[in-house]
Amino acid sequence: MTKETRIAVDAMGGDGGPKIIMPSVKEFLLVNRDVKIDLYGDKKIISNFLDIFDSQLLKNIEIIHTDEKVLSEDSPSHALRHKKKSSMSLAIQSVKDNKAQACVSAGNTGALMAISRFILGTLDGIDRPAIESMLPSLNGHTHVLDLGANIGCKAEHLYQFAVMGSVLAMVLDENSNPTVGLLNVGEESIKGNPQVKEANDLLVNSKLNYVGFVEGDDIFCGDIDVIVCDGFVGNIALKTSEGIAKFISSKLKSEFKKSIFTKMAGLSAAKVLNSFKKVVDPRRYNGASLLGLKGIIIKSHGGADSFAFNNSLQIALKEVKKDVPKCIDTKLREILG
Repeated sequence: MTKETRIAVDAMGGDGGPKIIMPSVKEFLLVNRDVKIDLYGDKKIISNFLDIFDSQLLKNIEIIHTDEKVLSEDSPSHALRHKKKSSMSLAIQSVKDNKAQACVSAGNTGALMAISRFILGTLDGIDRPAIESMLPSLNGHTHVLDLGANIGCKAEHLYQFAVMGSVLAMVLDENSNPTVGLLNVGEESIKGNPQVKEANDLLVNSKLNYVGFVEGDDIFCGDIDVIVCDGFVGNIALKTSEGIAKFISSKLKSEFKKSIFTKMAGLSAAKVLNSFKKVVDPRRYNGASLLGLKGIIIKSHGGADSFAFNNSLQIALKEVKKDVPKCIDTKLREILG
């Protein structure tokens, strides 16, 4: 990259704030020493964690002080109107002002979307931004959107999500013709609500590699590159998958601890179990893209630990290198005509 890469971080966001974020920033910079990190938040609190950085890494960090922060209980409208000087708002504004190329926050999702949309605006041809994330599948991963930004969607919105998801798969996965499926209660054309059926008609006649309706198990067991749904369905699917992963990991651990024989079996299977744990670990997929904006905004899970937040930073850097908003804008013009 010819231009210096800077990532703005809402250091006060999430359940742990700087306690979680600062160690994550350290690990990220140890691998990406050419990247600069701008930390937005309470300078006094953030400074308590600077002793974990060596003198060289400290040169890659800038703290921008703000007294305000968006709380988890703040409504999107309240945050938008009354938290203009919050760590979240200023971090997003830095992307608008081209000081940073991306913003990462573990803060209030609704507020992050509302403020990002207000400050950055949406790309031409996009009515509503969508939350996208990669989920593990038998064939690697699947891009799923929307995961919670839009509860009530029209057919046109689902169509736009499909376009954005397809472009993201093209760019990040270097997949020239990603498959796109529309999440439904069945694969038959007669099934689904009116919005899904209308979206299906739009997609059938689109320039996308649309394969039709898909079901919930296709997220993890199918060979679909992009799966589209509204935010209500998508968020339930996401939280369900996270719960299943925790359930399986917990049950396996308890079963192997039942007796000396199961403990021995667990030791012999340790390599396989560790490999399985890595695949289903939600932390490895932490970091959702707010697609459709005129800038890169990555949402980390509010309860993310340092390992998970680091993954959000890595996704932000990857999207900066690929210049995802520009690619989406270009492809939108081609596909939407």
